[in-house]
Amino acid sequence: MDRLEKLTRLRELYADVGGGTMYDPEFERVATALFTGDRRPPPYSGVSTFLDAPYRPEAPGEHFAGLDVALIGVPMDLGVTNRNGSRFGPRAVRSIERIGPFHHVLRTAPMTELKVADVGDVLFRSRFDLTASTEDIEAYYRNVAAAGVVPLSVGGDHSISYPILKALGAERPVGMIQIDAHCDTAGPYEGQKFHHGGPFRNAVLEGVLDPARTVQIGIRGGGEYLWEFSYASGMTVIHAEEVAEMGISAVIAKARDVVGDGPTYISFDVDGLDPAFTPGTGTPEAGGLTTREANLILNGLKGVDVIGGDVVEVAPQYDAGTNTAQVGAQMLFQILSLVAHAPGMRSRRAA
Repeated sequence: MDRLEKLTRLRELYADVGGGTMYDPEFERVATALFTGDRRPPPYSGVSTFLDAPYRPEAPGEHFAGLDVALIGVPMDLGVTNRNGSRFGPRAVRSIERIGPFHHVLRTAPMTELKVADVGDVLFRSRFDLTASTEDIEAYYRNVAAAGVVPLSVGGDHSISYPILKALGAERPVGMIQIDAHCDTAGPYEGQKFHHGGPFRNAVLEGVLDPARTVQIGIRGGGEYLWEFSYASGMTVIHAEEVAEMGISAVIAKARDVVGDGPTYISFDVDGLDPAFTPGTGTPEAGGLTTREANLILNGLKGVDVIGGDVVEVAPQYDAGTNTAQVGAQMLFQILSLVAHAPGMRSRRAA
């Protein structure tokens, strides 16, 4: 086909159609769900929700009926050891627009393939009581687990992961892929074990997290001596400098080998990235991953049996440019896209 013939063909197909007209079946399916003629909803209008998902605050009272995935805010930061403020993380991540709808690497538009809703925030009996808040989170997620719905959460500090894992791993311990600057396997501090530096020690000792199927990626900083439990329990620790030495492909291969084909939780602490990318967090550590590296690692997890996940430690007041919340929303979309490819979800959707 010469140049003029090609131009004539392109004009026949595209000159007089709207922006929602696509001929590739994969693109057409996504466009059909979003466009009305040549119009699509403006990203800056309406009520802000996680990933622009439908808002269903009534869903918990209806046992999450009709949902595959629940997007949940957990605005609690009573467990921080440094700068607080991640209680505002869910609100900040909800405010981010233009994330998705199509994941070009994983070839999925999860909002069109799964029944997803923002179901609101976990409600707490007290804004002052960390122990009671931990109990409230566990009770909420036990209801999610009983409904067979995959929870994807936005914190809040990293202490929220422990009660979530208690609910999801109650019947069998789960594996975990964690991106973080810190292993978060420290012991109690000042009489309190429910802090953001220790959720995964608690989860292993509770029998809900399998350390042999846990990999922690991006670890760095001066707190290495605090993470003895990670090594003693058999977790796989990949430090930030080792990511560079190994290369992304090897990191992905190691993570996939560690978690195998069992149920797996993904926990993404935004301080796993260098503070150049995510300054809005309570315990920033220089020398972290880039956003590109984080995306590549998550992209490589397609097919892992993801049964839940969280994005934590977004503290927006330390980031006037909203970069941290942008990253948090993008990583939430990444995990949601992985859920669309999870074997357990595919089996459920096919039933």
